[in-house]
Amino acid sequence: MKRNLLAFFIFGLLALMSRPASAQYVLKEADVQFELFNYAKAVDLYEVAYKKNPTLHAAEQLAICYALMNNYLQTESWYAKVVEMPKSAPINIYNYALALQNNSKYADAKAQFLKYFSLDKDFPSNKQNIILSSCDSAVMWMRSPTKVAITNEKGLNSAQSDWGSVKYMDEMVFTSDRKDSIGKSATGGRPFLKFDGSKKPNRNIYGSTGNGYLHLYMKKGTDSVKLFPLNTGTNYHVGAASFTADGKEMYFTLTKIDDELSFSKNSILKSKLATVNVEIFSSKKDTSGNWGEVVPFKYNNVNEYSVGDPFISSDGNTLYFASNMPGGKGGTDIYASLKTEAGDWGVPENLKDINTEGNERTPFFDGSNNFYFSSDGRVGMGGLDIYKARLESGKISVPKNLGYPTNSPKDDFAFTTYAPKTGYLSSNRNEGLGQDDIYSFVDREIIAFKLVGTAFNKVSKTPLVNTLVTLTNKNGTQLKTVTQADGKFDFGLDESSDYVLLGSKDNYRSDVASLTTRGLVSSSTLTKDLFLESIVINKPIKIENIYYDFDKSNIRPDAAVELDKLVKILTDNPTIWIELGSHTDSRGNDQYNQWLSQKRANSAVQYIIDKGISKNRITAKGYGESMPVNRCTNGVKCSEADFQLNRRTEFKIVKQ
Repeated sequence: MKRNLLAFFIFGLLALMSRPASAQYVLKEADVQFELFNYAKAVDLYEVAYKKNPTLHAAEQLAICYALMNNYLQTESWYAKVVEMPKSAPINIYNYALALQNNSKYADAKAQFLKYFSLDKDFPSNKQNIILSSCDSAVMWMRSPTKVAITNEKGLNSAQSDWGSVKYMDEMVFTSDRKDSIGKSATGGRPFLKFDGSKKPNRNIYGSTGNGYLHLYMKKGTDSVKLFPLNTGTNYHVGAASFTADGKEMYFTLTKIDDELSFSKNSILKSKLATVNVEIFSSKKDTSGNWGEVVPFKYNNVNEYSVGDPFISSDGNTLYFASNMPGGKGGTDIYASLKTEAGDWGVPENLKDINTEGNERTPFFDGSNNFYFSSDGRVGMGGLDIYKARLESGKISVPKNLGYPTNSPKDDFAFTTYAPKTGYLSSNRNEGLGQDDIYSFVDREIIAFKLVGTAFNKVSKTPLVNTLVTLTNKNGTQLKTVTQADGKFDFGLDESSDYVLLGSKDNYRSDVASLTTRGLVSSSTLTKDLFLESIVINKPIKIENIYYDFDKSNIRPDAAVELDKLVKILTDNPTIWIELGSHTDSRGNDQYNQWLSQKRANSAVQYIIDKGISKNRITAKGYGESMPVNRCTNGVKCSEADFQLNRRTEFKIVKQ
């Protein structure tokens, strides 16, 4: 999710009428849901429309919806189709490249970026260089990862968005849109608010999804998560927070809509949308230990720009923050404001040495004068990357990308430390529990074991270059790399750990393998190869051992075992669509055989849908006796074995 300071919160009534319809009618219904920001329903309708009539509009909208839903695999899959369709706009090539980059397919992404740059002669050369260098650097970082262990903090994370974790005394304070104890919830990891400008937004519910707003939460050790005890005076966004070293003062971002805020004067109202910028507030503990009145930051200007991502120095004398105020270098810049002798905040200074034309976010200083921040305007892996610089004699050194796995192709931000070589970051990388998750990190010097392997073409046994290989520890840690020209890959492994290894490549079915270091008592090298099978669109693939009782269509236990294998294929390859076909032999009435085969195909498809596969990804087709694989047609005498060859169930991939 792109973490600019603007979150798109549109309030509206969502209505969907379900009915059998033509492709054009379904497409119109999908467009309605898209305009209402109801992307999940729009996707379902666009997919139905595409199956009825594969238009460019349906494919483009599917790619856009999945991108807005942060489903990067599906985004890539649909843009791959879009760019090959007649009259597809050049910008789709650029968006396809971004999707490939989001999925760690940097070599393929670079090829698509180059293709787009050849068409768009006005694309700035400096931005071209950053994008292309980022693709090359990311491959290098993935093949030589730093010795940092990244772990998903499942005790903090939820199925929603959780981010911006900081240590406060012996508590962990973070921002989340989970449901609180009152039953409200919050959505949107970005502190900007958009809504129907004709009236104030609902205080409890985000109309587009039925959820609410961001809140600050706290957690101590193994205790349960609870709301942070701060009375902000707003029912809208609150978060994230920063504390002085003594824990007596805090700064935080919030969205506050006062009665005096005039919507009628808001120029955006012409489009029936109003925008509320975010502000920084502070609070101090009173003598009883409670957080007192919230005080606005001197340079808030809610009608003109936003200020957010506050970081207060340990002594409380410098406030760093991100803002899109006029005069900056890019989208959001990082500023510093020094406290004057009078105890007031001085004019914010733009940190020009680290700001770019892109977005800079979430500033943080550790105890050794190391300055960390996130940016999408430098050479990186994609989205926001975390960078490190030094502050010495009032000057900031050249920022350095922290590399992989601290950074990923997604947004990585809100980096904090609480001890040497240990801390937290936030990310919306694929392996998370929700939209954004909190991860802990620790530098490790010792790698217990090493895994080496080669990715092969399953049929030709030739090595596959640029295969994306993902190693997932059952504890949630994930590493990725891409194979070199000889198809080889390697990873470091932890002791006493269970892993899943996944190999994926365009136009190939993924291969999955398991391995473990449990029981290994000395450092050693494990070998595990991957074998990927090439995809041929519309090529029938027989499912072995699918049998039905005579004249019946119910799924027998032995057939269920085989269909479960197909479920696994669909699960491991989430972008493919298939047609499942059922065939009979030539004995019996032709029309009856057609009916029976369709009923059997429907039964098999329903079994697969009941296993959690989307109904839009699979189509049932009964062929009856119309497609024999041998000479055994009507009136021809054949052996039982020859008839059996025609009584088969097949699937073919119709979209990848």
